Amino acid sequence: MKNFDSLSEREILALAISLEEEDERVYADYAEGLRETFPASSAIFEGMRDEESGHRRRLIELYQKRFGNHIPLIRRQDVKGFVTRRPVWLIQPLGLDTVRNQASALEVESRRFYEKAAGRAQDPGVRQLLDDLAQEERSHEDRADELGKEKLRPDVKREEDVANRRLFVLQIVQPGLAGLMDGSVSTLAPVFAAAFATRNSHTAFEVGLAASVGAGISMGFAEALSDDGSLTGRGRPWIRGAVCGLMTALGGIGHTLPFLVPDFRAAMIAAFVVVALELATITWIRHRYMETPTLSAALQVGLGGILVFMTGVLIGSS
Repeated sequence: MKNFDSLSEREILALAISLEEEDERVYADYAEGLRETFPASSAIFEGMRDEESGHRRRLIELYQKRFGNHIPLIRRQDVKGFVTRRPVWLIQPLGLDTVRNQASALEVESRRFYEKAAGRAQDPGVRQLLDDLAQEERSHEDRADELGKEKLRPDVKREEDVANRRLFVLQIVQPGLAGLMDGSVSTLAPVFAAAFATRNSHTAFEVGLAASVGAGISMGFAEALSDDGSLTGRGRPWIRGAVCGLMTALGGIGHTLPFLVPDFRAAMIAAFVVVALELATITWIRHRYMETPTLSAALQVGLGGILVFMTGVLIGSS
């Protein structure tokens, strides 16, 4: 790996050609990844890909004029100072905000590269082209805004925002909500059964912790193995599984932690308060993201919680 300051003009141009080719392919991947769900934004990245292709052609023409037809392969990973990029194919499905943020980072990095390269160039023609490309990269974000105004009419922007929200609900909210409901409701029975059976806070805590962690592991695997997301659009299975498992465990641990209080009566009161907060949180999430009427969500969640809680009380008191 070489330092940038040790590169010759020939090597700088070869590196610039490689970087432009990589950026061109990245924008093409963005356009393809967004085409089905966000067609208007896909068109924006197609336009940015065309610009990068134009940059590469100008660099190749200058290189061939100065140094001949053979262009050595010099990649970003061969030169110190470049940020390691995560390959686009490893972050499927593409999120709209993620892509826009990464594209902005690409433009900043390219601009800084050309500014530094122009400062080291000795040949007037090379320096002029590098200065021009730095200026174009500086205005690239403005060009993206112009493309957005052209391609993303207000109605199209609203449609893409709705689609983006739908993906967030499918990939994060749904598995998280399923886990939170399971952890908050299903663990009520073992926790309060142990509490009423033993009248011992420590025992109730141990039972609740075991039930919560066990339920989290079980729900995490169940969600991850339910589908690979290729047909449903629900995203990566291991991410959904992790979200679901974590929320399941948190839902159960929430009303288990009060039993760390040695006084049994105080622990029970605190646990009741936490359960009410958990059920209220689930109701809010169902209303906010699943568009369930507040009263209907409260009745559904409350009825389930009461039934499971009473089951635990009856078993523990028998």
